[in-house]
Amino acid sequence: MTARFVITGTDTGIGKTVFAAALAGALNARYWKPVQSGLEDETDSDTVVRLSGLPSDHILPETYRLSTPVSPHLSARLDGVEIDAARLEPPECDGPLIIEGAGGLLVPLTKETVFADVFARWRIPVILCARTSLGTINHTLLSIEALRSRDIPIFGVAFIGPENADSQATIATIGQVKALGRLPLLENLTAETLRRAFHEHFDIAARMEAHA
Repeated sequence: MTARFVITGTDTGIGKTVFAAALAGALNARYWKPVQSGLEDETDSDTVVRLSGLPSDHILPETYRLSTPVSPHLSARLDGVEIDAARLEPPECDGPLIIEGAGGLLVPLTKETVFADVFARWRIPVILCARTSLGTINHTLLSIEALRSRDIPIFGVAFIGPENADSQATIATIGQVKALGRLPLLENLTAETLRRAFHEHFDIAARMEAHA
């Protein structure tokens, strides 16, 4: 089975790019960020190159590269660009593909379209990245409802942060989703420490077989 996953989060800045880098590296996948908002600092694609251990040709070019690190609809307007959501189609490639959205599911691409609308068209299984900190139950269950209301397949939830067994179990039970594992926050974040942590805390290959 050729794996394709969409990586999204319950919010921005929760570590989903780090998780995407770990997953892409583990699967020797291609990585695609359809819309990048913010070009002054390291982009998400740059981060994945640095942390995944993948060759640079596994990082596919963004469809839209926008200057300002704000919501894509606003960043596009500031750049004088009009995002055409119909142009956002997963690229054809050999082997697995990891696609990373921007922020959460309801982040707007245009005045009329949010990322979840595009994910609904693709129907690619989603891995939802969630914090383990206070508030995660509410935010994660709301995100799960947003996915299900659009009939978007959910592969599972990846937790990021310190262990919070009760919150993680509660989300899995009430949300009726698989808890895929938990990626701890790494004080010394490198490609090697991320690879070790991911393999210690996740068994995506086994989950893929169970999902098939």
